[in-house]
Amino acid sequence: MNVLTRYLLKEFFKLLIVCQLVFIALYLMIDFASGIDDFIKAGAPKSVMITYFAFKIPAIASQMLPPATLTTVIILFSLMKRNNEMVALKASGVNIWQVAQPLVLLSAFFSIALFLFSETIVPYASSRCNEIWRVDVKKEHPGRFHGQNHIWYKGKDCIYFIRQFDNQKMMMVDPTFYFFDDKFKITKRIDGRSAIWKNNTWRIQNGMVQNREKDGGYDLQKFEYLDVNLGENPEDFVRENLEPEEMGYVQLKRFAQRLKLEGYDATRYFVELNIKIAFPFIVFIMTLIGIPIALWKKGMGPPVAVSIGISLCFVYLLILGLSRTLGFAGILPPVFSAWLANSIFLFLGVYLMIHADR
Repeated sequence: MNVLTRYLLKEFFKLLIVCQLVFIALYLMIDFASGIDDFIKAGAPKSVMITYFAFKIPAIASQMLPPATLTTVIILFSLMKRNNEMVALKASGVNIWQVAQPLVLLSAFFSIALFLFSETIVPYASSRCNEIWRVDVKKEHPGRFHGQNHIWYKGKDCIYFIRQFDNQKMMMVDPTFYFFDDKFKITKRIDGRSAIWKNNTWRIQNGMVQNREKDGGYDLQKFEYLDVNLGENPEDFVRENLEPEEMGYVQLKRFAQRLKLEGYDATRYFVELNIKIAFPFIVFIMTLIGIPIALWKKGMGPPVAVSIGISLCFVYLLILGLSRTLGFAGILPPVFSAWLANSIFLFLGVYLMIHADR
């Protein structure tokens, strides 16, 4: 490791620690100001509030590392430019790529480290944080959510389509049940306005049943109430209320695949699955962008350069949020929606680095 590399890494780490702490503190202050009313209304003790924000720090740190890295790189190279260090290096025959190489490699390592950190520490801390918010602040029943829409479910004896399921009332809305024989031909179909769990059985209300006859036709009978033993109870239609940040990549992948197989809409989880891989690499991309921004104009000082960098962070979040929403809606494929912002900024970073010496 030469003298220049040691100098760059030393200054980089000093600035990064300061920037990261500042960004975390600002995030906590804003989050505290927006959430303090909920804690007061819930009558939560101070210890619960402190524990909540303590468990939130790992997720905040992972989210703030990219802008902190960008800010650090911009400040470092802006100071080097102002002190004519970059002029001296160029006069010695050192180009911008040679100067940037140690920090670019370090940022690639940070991207991998951020992914591993998001796989280990963040899920546990986020899970505890969300549990405190749901149970101690919002007074919700732990670990459950209420209701899903448009469910296809493969049961023991039949396949169900449920337009909506209400866990609190233990009720299906507009259910349809398809019963099959060994050759997978429909033997019976039941449609109802609702189905309520009562006395360990499902009571279907205001519907009709179609039974296949020997000649292959179907007879039709209407009913007001019909009790059916389906083999599934309300618990089979309720899933743990887990947020993507509470799961690692492998766990989230299994969770999304299971939801899809059981008829739930898992598009949101597949988008978040791809974002788990895409987001950490923005640290590497922000480093590529930060260096040429700092060296853009001779008269541009660190405050202006940092302002431009922060503005680019907001643009990145805007593009990521838009593509993420389009992914949730099914307009964009999950992989494309997760990597769109990264792709745009990677091309921008490479372009700026190529033209940095001109």
